[in-house]
Amino acid sequence: MLPCTSWGLWRSAILTLKTFRASPSRRGLCIPTRAVCDAETIFALSSGHGRCGVAVVRVSGPASSMVLRNMAGLTQALPSPRTALLRRITDPQSKELLDRGLVLWFQGPHSFTGEDSAEFHIHGGPAVITAVLQALGSLEGVRPAEAGEFTRRAFHAGKLGLTEVEGLGDLIHAETEAQRRQALRQMDGELGRLYQDWGYRLKRCLAHVEAFIDFSEDELIEDGVLNQVDSSVRQLEAEIERHLKDERRGERLRSGVQVVIAGATNAGKSSLLNTLCQRPAAIVSPIAGTTRDIVETSLDIGGFPVLLSDTAGLRDSSDSVEREGVRRARQRVEQADLTLVVVDSTQLPPDPQLVPAFLQEHLSTVLPSPSPEAGMEAASDRVLLVLNKSDLVPEEQRERTEGELRESTGLPPACFLSCYTSTGLEDFLTVLQSRVKTLCGDPLSGAPSLTQARHRAHLQQSVQALIQYHQYRDQDLALAAEGVRLALTHLGRITGRVGAEEILDIIFRDFCIGK
Repeated sequence: MLPCTSWGLWRSAILTLKTFRASPSRRGLCIPTRAVCDAETIFALSSGHGRCGVAVVRVSGPASSMVLRNMAGLTQALPSPRTALLRRITDPQSKELLDRGLVLWFQGPHSFTGEDSAEFHIHGGPAVITAVLQALGSLEGVRPAEAGEFTRRAFHAGKLGLTEVEGLGDLIHAETEAQRRQALRQMDGELGRLYQDWGYRLKRCLAHVEAFIDFSEDELIEDGVLNQVDSSVRQLEAEIERHLKDERRGERLRSGVQVVIAGATNAGKSSLLNTLCQRPAAIVSPIAGTTRDIVETSLDIGGFPVLLSDTAGLRDSSDSVEREGVRRARQRVEQADLTLVVVDSTQLPPDPQLVPAFLQEHLSTVLPSPSPEAGMEAASDRVLLVLNKSDLVPEEQRERTEGELRESTGLPPACFLSCYTSTGLEDFLTVLQSRVKTLCGDPLSGAPSLTQARHRAHLQQSVQALIQYHQYRDQDLALAAEGVRLALTHLGRITGRVGAEEILDIIFRDFCIGK
């Protein structure tokens, strides 16, 4: 048995032994360093371009204190960290007054980037901003920042994980309330903590397998260790697979729900687009086949982002341009998250009992055939029927038709609507908002959602790697361990944090080598 005093020697030996097997550089991992090694000081306008009341210019790097002294005329001590000080801001070369504004000092590591940083809060006129930026650029060792460089330095300083960085970017670009909520939740670290928890559990599994490989022959490892690993790996695999089965809600909320308006010519598709976006985005004409190409517009429906597309009317045509428009329309319907099938109400059968069968046949000409796995019911969840021109249908006939449609099965929800009089618009918007919300989910409830395609790809590869562990568990434990290591690698590529030293920490914390 090994005495506890020899752990340090064993630790060094194990680390040397595993240098190649667990090398982060070999695995292609992105590991942030705690000390930022950037020697250059950077600056940039952080408040966005254009006229505004106050503009914020940010400086970060080792020369930030020098910049603050030279620009704000500070001959004595720097201001207290995070305390605003009103100063005359001057050109360090010509000593010309540029503006009067607030200056703030952030001493590293207690700053956004983890470095010494300074901020200049100046008036937001273009001439003032240009003068201050030019003055900063004249200082030695100071240069304009590249796109995203402040956030990159925060990542390398360990201030933000990769998922938090992505959440910050999404928050900056958020256009709707739901996007803001999802981005803020991710920037707050919820998604990163979920992945880090999985990563920690995988590190434990890998540490236990590695310890079993290295020490089991000397009877230094407790019995049942591999059984515990088996159970943990199965549980992790199930949790990741459940996380992947989210129907792309988070990604859809981040990029917008693809809603496509489709149907026959002259059904009122372009009128519906104009009604929803409340402007003449598409040409409306009684001439069939007016719309030839895809007309897109972005909407905020109930706080959820929607990319609404108007398409060419679906019909056979000898016109090559119109045929191309029809082809593009059908392609867009196949890619849609939600299809609004517009039907001219005046073309419905006079007998309300025949309407469900008529609509069913009409849908088969507009929608692609559902896959056997999805089925017709799942396909109808992505469709809304819009029975337009309801103002031209007698009220009694419309009410009887609505009754028949409520009792019919196998049809998607149908809404009578008049784009001309706006009758039925409020009810239609309520149904549309409900469908969009279902497609995106509630960003504040349940586990945090997948928001990036790269997250999905790495998680799918993690699952495949855990399957490799089960395949080789009883044949070659080293290959099985490699499966766990690959799974950990892909998780590390999502968060940007994983290393061999962390695995050794767990080995020596969880196992008393020499027990």
